[in-house]
Amino acid sequence: MITSFNLGDIVETRKGHPCGSNNWEIIRLGADIKIKCVGCGRIVMLQRVKFEKSVKKIVKSNVIAEKSLAE
Repeated sequence: MITSFNLGDIVETRKGHPCGSNNWEIIRLGADIKIKCVGCGRIVMLQRVKFEKSVKKIVKSNVIAEKSLAE
């Protein structure tokens, strides 16, 4: 189970969205996580525990962009 996520990460979930896409962009972090479907733009808010269980892998990480902003 993956536990470290960053804003802007693109993650792949185990269960696909009805639009056909499995990829989601993280747009809010906290006790709840807000994600946006890359395929159709639908926004969903999930509890962190449920989200962590549904993530298969991180497709694109946004760690490099956050490091450059901090400098």
